[in-house]
Amino acid sequence: MHWNKWIRQTHRWVSIAFLLAVIVNGIAVVQGKYSTRTGLMAVFPLALLLLSGLYLFVLPYAANWRKARRTR
Repeated sequence: MHWNKWIRQTHRWVSIAFLLAVIVNGIAVVQGKYSTRTGLMAVFPLALLLLSGLYLFVLPYAANWRKARRTR
């Protein structure tokens, strides 16, 4: 059960990193200093958020599936 807590905490911290990357991208666009490198800065946290978010989304369904399988 420690994995679930660790992934949930990681998901929260990565979401903060993603928010900061989006803010930096917005500032770069406004200043006219936007480049592909700054645009890709938000892609890595977004990919991590996708993976951890899908895992967290499936957790309750997997628990119900396991519980139903045990009662048979």
